[in-house]
Amino acid sequence: MVKRVAIIGAGVSGLASIRCCLEEGLEPTCFERSNEVGGLWEFSTLVTSIKKCPNFLITGQWEIVSEKDEKQESTIFDAVMICSGHHVYPNLPTDSFPGLDRFQGYYLHSRDYKGPEVYKGKRVLVIGLGNSGCDIAVELSRLVTQVIISTRSGSWVMSRVWDDGYPWDMLYVTRFASFLRNALPSFVSDWLYVKKMNKWFKHENYGLMPLNSTLRKEPVFNDELPSRILCGTVSIKPNVKEFTETSAIFEDGTVYEAIDYVIFATGYGYAYPFLDDSIIKSRNNEVTLFKGIFPPFLEKPTLAVIGLVQSLGAAIPTADLQARWAVKVFANSCTLPTTNEMMDDIEEKMGKKLKWFGQSQTLQTDYITYMDELGSFIGAKPNIPWLFLTDPQLALEVYFGPCSPYQFRLMGPGKWDGARNAILTQWDRTLKPTRTRAVSEAKRPQPFYNLLKILLFPVLLLAVLLTFH
Repeated sequence: MVKRVAIIGAGVSGLASIRCCLEEGLEPTCFERSNEVGGLWEFSTLVTSIKKCPNFLITGQWEIVSEKDEKQESTIFDAVMICSGHHVYPNLPTDSFPGLDRFQGYYLHSRDYKGPEVYKGKRVLVIGLGNSGCDIAVELSRLVTQVIISTRSGSWVMSRVWDDGYPWDMLYVTRFASFLRNALPSFVSDWLYVKKMNKWFKHENYGLMPLNSTLRKEPVFNDELPSRILCGTVSIKPNVKEFTETSAIFEDGTVYEAIDYVIFATGYGYAYPFLDDSIIKSRNNEVTLFKGIFPPFLEKPTLAVIGLVQSLGAAIPTADLQARWAVKVFANSCTLPTTNEMMDDIEEKMGKKLKWFGQSQTLQTDYITYMDELGSFIGAKPNIPWLFLTDPQLALEVYFGPCSPYQFRLMGPGKWDGARNAILTQWDRTLKPTRTRAVSEAKRPQPFYNLLKILLFPVLLLAVLLTFH
């Protein structure tokens, strides 16, 4: 008998889950509260192209049930997949800011920000140095005399454009770089990390330096913020100590007077109103999910959370690989460890998360390590030693080049015959949209040699220390 799977949320995680269910011979029904698919990515090029294709590029029988549907039927499902992007609420920590109740200006969450026009000529304070806070501040700085960003702990700010104009992730998210981060002594790895983050500009000089600079928290991606600070249209201040009727007093004693608007770019929280909190947060209000997907205390593995894990890597391929593993568990093609073994793994991962990312309410992890774990469960993790023996050209690109999603389609279930060529030609496709005026032949980056140059300094330092020992 075919197993029926309920998928909650038709965002990109939900779409991936639908396709994976169909590939595994399961019967999915997707529940979506709006009449559109794509979620937060509804208007992206990816989702738009999917909508234009017959049956959304997904073959088989499946259904999206909207809250607006009139039929009210009770259906029993064999398994449920929760796609987290569907259940978010704005985090508006008004209780954390004394005096906000008597503030006479306006305050709102970044979710309710509709554009810079209404703020023209006003004095604005943005609380939060995340991606949304920086984007709002940069946009406002074109119409507002000066915008203040208040940050509690600072943040690394990265450009999307890295060496030789390539996208940052094609040079940063590589297997070789991941190996160095995990294999080198902590002081060397930390030194390399801070040096890399400060390569674009020295964060101390702009008031952006993180309090704990070695934590691998997700950086802010904004190509304009440093220049806005340099021009004086955006300023960085520490955390707000308290509000008065018209101003904000910061922890360093400085005051921002006559504020018209306060925008809280303080992120979002996740909620599952249809689910008992103890299922996902089974201990101390912490998310306790095996590999960030399966609740460890259920009698049977019939519930999977897709898309909750965060990493410094692509979200859509992560959700896709999560769904590929989850449906195999539902179909009994893969089995989970015992509850005790899953809890031991969760404890270990929580310790590593605290060491690498600090205290956080989100499930953060290293992208490549996590993807390899998921891939190994279904036999899709690339076998690097075997590739070096059988296909050295491909092996070099897989190990030293960007860890693109094609790598998890080279072997195992879901293997794609075009994956090898896609990996070997990925640099050409990256440059095609930008080389509209070709004046010379494009040169591919050499990440291996660049990393060797970076490593040269600690090697020389070690040699000096050994010489004088």
